[in-house]
Amino acid sequence: MPANLRRERSIERRLRAARFRDPATLESFDWEFNRKTIDRVEFEELATGDFIRRRDNVAFVGESGLGKSHLIQAIGRRCCVLGYRVRYVTSAELLEELTAASGDKTLSTKVRYYRRFDLLIIDEFGFDKLERREYPESPSLLYKVIDSRSRRSSTALVTNIDFKEWTDYLGDPPLVMAILDRMVDDTIIQRFEGKSYRAHRAEQKAKQKRRQRATKNSQSDSQPS
Repeated sequence: MPANLRRERSIERRLRAARFRDPATLESFDWEFNRKTIDRVEFEELATGDFIRRRDNVAFVGESGLGKSHLIQAIGRRCCVLGYRVRYVTSAELLEELTAASGDKTLSTKVRYYRRFDLLIIDEFGFDKLERREYPESPSLLYKVIDSRSRRSSTALVTNIDFKEWTDYLGDPPLVMAILDRMVDDTIIQRFEGKSYRAHRAEQKAKQKRRQRATKNSQSDSQPS
């Protein structure tokens, strides 16, 4: 088998194993929309994968709708192409798996599974307050995964909860401090500010529908009776 074909197949396997939710790329991101607050150069640097080689962590912090999930998946895809083993999972999915594993006595196996990746991306931490409402053991479960990876490999966390609010949010000060101690150490923090892409898209869709209705009504009025 030619070397380039083997490489392409390896990339495809890593992309499948990563389980990205969206086909996001850096090229498809709208860099102009929040040009003053989101600098493409910084994210292109992350996409080189050097932070994985250094075993640094990454944290994307900011309100919903600013493109955090798009960018972290785009970076993860680039890292797959570079040969790194990547796994993408939402916080809710991760906690659901860990809670089930805890119940059937396979938690240590599940933690070892998540430890093996060069980059673990945990998206949507704090989204709809799922960790606090549905998974009361979330601080302990998150700690096990993050501690198993600390200083061994890179973890990327995407959240709308600022680090200083984690204790109030999760409600277990000792464990939260332990998580932060391992997660924030040697971490590249990207803080997102600006206008919401999601709100902008919703507004554009609403305008388009109003225009379509207006056109339809205009055409109806022009029909002879």
